[in-house]
Amino acid sequence: MSTAPHDQNPHIQNLIILTERLTALIAEQAQAFEKRRPQDAAVNMEETTKLANAYRHEAAKMRANPAEIAAAPLEQRRRLIRATEAFDAVIARQGRALTAAKTITEGLVHAIAHEVAAHRNKGAAYGPNGVRSGAAVTAITLNRQA
Repeated sequence: MSTAPHDQNPHIQNLIILTERLTALIAEQAQAFEKRRPQDAAVNMEETTKLANAYRHEAAKMRANPAEIAAAPLEQRRRLIRATEAFDAVIARQGRALTAAKTITEGLVHAIAHEVAAHRNKGAAYGPNGVRSGAAVTAITLNRQA
């Protein structure tokens, strides 16, 4: 038995629609990162940011007024729960994809930096009194925590 549209809470309905759209956008971003195509993730960044901000505000309103959710029809509450669970799952997926992309990027940067340092022309450094020292001259700085 479905709930008549006039029985549904419009605020909850808007939150469901917002959550589902945001979930779809974040899933697309996660997929782009998983395919190692971060440039594709940037396509809908403006819309995602706008929706994420709206979601944050709407979710805060719902948390501040739990009676509104409790008064909603059971079917609508179930839809909200399913939408929220899907959103949580896609956020976790995106987090894993971003962590993997970060790890790969850091590894590449470190490998390139080490390769450059290994093949860098060893310059002559002069110490006190104009005597050549055995220290390597380099202008590259490596931060192992980056």
